[in-house]
Amino acid sequence: MKTVLVTGSAGFIASRVSKLLLDEGIEVVGLDNLNDAYDLRMKRHRLASLEGREGFRFIEADIENLYELEPVFSANRFDAIFNLAARAGVRYSIEDPHVYLRSNAQGALNLMELMHRHGCGKLILASTSSLYAGQPMPFREDLPVERPLSPYAASKKAAEVLSYTYHHLYGIDVSILRYFTVYGPAGRPDMAPFRFIKWIHEGTPITVFGDGSQTRDFTFVDDIARGTILAGRPIGPNRKAGHEVINLGGGKTPISLLDFIGKIEDRLGRKAEIVWQPMSASEMQDTAADITKAKAILDWEPEIGLDQGLDATVAWYLENLEWAGDVKL
Repeated sequence: MKTVLVTGSAGFIASRVSKLLLDEGIEVVGLDNLNDAYDLRMKRHRLASLEGREGFRFIEADIENLYELEPVFSANRFDAIFNLAARAGVRYSIEDPHVYLRSNAQGALNLMELMHRHGCGKLILASTSSLYAGQPMPFREDLPVERPLSPYAASKKAAEVLSYTYHHLYGIDVSILRYFTVYGPAGRPDMAPFRFIKWIHEGTPITVFGDGSQTRDFTFVDDIARGTILAGRPIGPNRKAGHEVINLGGGKTPISLLDFIGKIEDRLGRKAEIVWQPMSASEMQDTAADITKAKAILDWEPEIGLDQGLDATVAWYLENLEWAGDVKL
């Protein structure tokens, strides 16, 4: 890879992917619409770590708008597209399903159509473990994922299906990555890790949906970013264009939400006051990744355990407390 497009480059995962690509000497065109889905200060903080670096160019544009994207493809020849832009979050997708379909499905379709028109043959598509609802754990990529519980999961399924169509019709090589509960420094403020750290630190009661026994396969953002980049490279000297679904997850014993909160309490030296709320019908009780395929195809497995990752996440929050503590949730 010489030049790539990374969509959602001010986002949590995409900004880390962009950094690692730049570290390897790959030119990155970063694209983001800088929407207000959550506090823009977080997005600008991530973007600031990329701007000014050699090989990075930023374009403010929206993947939902085909006409904004066309000049980006006309002016560049991309070796790969990392489509990491998305409206994320299960619960919020119930409140506004239309924006999720526009961004996650229509946006992905716009990119694939332009890839076809401009001869770009490699797509890395971010997807989600939320698709595995109701399936036996650990989740394998060959399980049927036909019953999404939320508009968010449905929109990701739509993008996956569209990517197969473009692979079949035009020979685009597609790597679909199903991420499992990503956390780390500068994480999304609408996700539990950031919220729990903030609330426990400032003494605000934290809201837990369900009884806290639900488990998640937490995966550190740098491990996710590394696996994402590996998925962008040809696999084997004679590999033909394919359509692969690959789990990127912790791959170890998932942890309950209450135990996760306990680890944050230990690091902050404060106890959480918990407000209990009913669990949403859109939420999964448990997640656990089978990463056998990622090990075999990408030679990838996570390197950063939960304790080390939480140390870094809490440390980042405290180091940036002056503004991060004021981030709107």
